Amino acid sequence: MPGRGGSSLPPEFALIARHFRQLAGPGALDLLDDAAVLGIPAGRQLVLSADAMVAGVHFLPDDPPEMVGRKLLRVNLSDLAAMGAAPLGYLMTTALPRGTSDTWIAGFAAGLAADQAEFGISVLGGDTVSTPGPITLSLTILGTVPAGAALRRQGARPGDAIWVSGTIGDGALGLRVLQGRLASDAEGHLARRYRLPQPRLALGAALSGLARAAMDVSDGLVQDLGHLCRAGGCGAVLEAAALPLSRAARAAVMADPSLLPVALTGGDDYELLFAAPPDQEAAVLASGAAAGVAVTRIGRFVEGPPEVRVLGEGGAPMPLPRAGWSHF
Repeated sequence: MPGRGGSSLPPEFALIARHFRQLAGPGALDLLDDAAVLGIPAGRQLVLSADAMVAGVHFLPDDPPEMVGRKLLRVNLSDLAAMGAAPLGYLMTTALPRGTSDTWIAGFAAGLAADQAEFGISVLGGDTVSTPGPITLSLTILGTVPAGAALRRQGARPGDAIWVSGTIGDGALGLRVLQGRLASDAEGHLARRYRLPQPRLALGAALSGLARAAMDVSDGLVQDLGHLCRAGGCGAVLEAAALPLSRAARAAVMADPSLLPVALTGGDDYELLFAAPPDQEAAVLASGAAAGVAVTRIGRFVEGPPEVRVLGEGGAPMPLPRAGWSHF
């Protein structure tokens, strides 16, 4: 995302100077060079992750640009949280259709600025291009973790408890609200949860050395739990009755029970899903309390093939139309 000084900047560099230079941190060299220069604290390892968002796929074309910027940063911060890492900085590429209004870009940058202040992070560089297609945004997040302490997907063992943070299903139900397919969201909670995930950074750090395996829930709880099963070489039993639902989600499910499978498989939760030894329940609950987020035990890992069994009322198997979101 290089920019140049002077009074007659090319359009790309003028856009960067107007909207993105204010977001740059010390390592970004004021966005005047082709790369950033960054030091890594002693005794820590670098953690990197990248996510892309496309208008009409990962956010609605009429979503407020401030919320789009904040969601882009937060879904990447959630990947750091899942590994117990602390944020360090990020690189960003924006592919914008010609004619994208300066007002939209300003709002997008304002959303990034708000969350940079909240999470103590800044942009390090990137690229800005035009595209004939929809708005396409990509962000690469950098974080650090104490050497050897990163949480991994691999590690769950039969007998371990399955835990999740926060509430599940709000994001998927919120999307339905914004699409006009669900009317039950009087306080706007579900729509906010879809547009504005809550990366569980403090909890991820607190679980280091306690959780045996972890990831964030982005593509649906059942599907993502399957990833932990495959990485750990074991199966899982998930109890639908234990699923933590927000008040708004519970009201929607009570009014229409067919929405419970949506909550289980819909994705966009960005909560932490993790395995912990069964004798560590008190420590897990204490970690959640210290991080200021509820944690709920929802099942267990078991011997057998890497499959997820969902149990409904009375312990009967609960059929699901799908396991989660597919990117292709």
